[in-house]
Amino acid sequence: MGWTSRQIPGQSGRTAVVTGANSGLGYVTARELARHGASVVLACRSEQRGREAHTRLLDEVPEAHVELRSLDLADLKSVRAFAEALPGDRLDLLINNAGLMAVPYGRTADGFETQFGVNHLGHFALTGLLLERLLATPGARVVTVSSLMHAMANIDIGDLNSERRYRRWQAYARSKTANLLFVHELARRVAGKDLIVAAAHPGYAATELQTKGPRVAGRRTTERFMRLANSLVAATPELGAAPVLYAATAPGVRSDSFTGPRVLGVRGTPGPSWRAPWTTDDAAGEQLWEASERLTGVSPGV
Repeated sequence: MGWTSRQIPGQSGRTAVVTGANSGLGYVTARELARHGASVVLACRSEQRGREAHTRLLDEVPEAHVELRSLDLADLKSVRAFAEALPGDRLDLLINNAGLMAVPYGRTADGFETQFGVNHLGHFALTGLLLERLLATPGARVVTVSSLMHAMANIDIGDLNSERRYRRWQAYARSKTANLLFVHELARRVAGKDLIVAAAHPGYAATELQTKGPRVAGRRTTERFMRLANSLVAATPELGAAPVLYAATAPGVRSDSFTGPRVLGVRGTPGPSWRAPWTTDDAAGEQLWEASERLTGVSPGV
């Protein structure tokens, strides 16, 4: 029997921020952290969907300590406002979960290609703005959610915003590679400090990621196919969230680790996951970090 969320250590006294907590993996992650005693901030773009998630979570876990706060990772002003308004001096867990997958070409409020801007740059800025609190909190962790689909493409440091040519799946894969390179570089920069920086992926779990891209693009047949695949093949969000919860709470998790389902990286209980060799390239990590600082205007100071 492998690790399950029932083995999460007590989280009483700990504070967690979960991005994209209104549905899917983010919701399950927030709910289980709250179930085990953490005070959880639901960081959501949609106020309405955030309120619905907040109500649902309290229905499922009446004793939970949860708070809803607005965060739009596609707008750096929103990211800064969220970080500045977050109360308290400590932060035990930051779960960089929110994301987009294979959506049509678009730009964020700051002009970045949408998937790179939301999946990587928004979380880079958020982490950087909260890093001082994380470093001041003993035993803190940052967990960033990537995907096995990172293996489809390395980043192109000369075309981070896919301006030369946009392919939705390639852009998604590049953003997920960026997630892993960010984890690698941040882990290297905080080595020796009391902060665990890790990555996780859900395998193939049924979430809105699979259907949102086709829906936005008006590809109804593809949307229906993805819904069918989710119902027949995909793991539940509860199983998909297990690697994230493991990376966030299990004893012995190491910095720059990548946790995913054990069975072919798709299903099963959490364990070490394969990752493409380019995601542990020191030079690439440093280049991406410097570019991210320049694009976001956020310098984490490590």
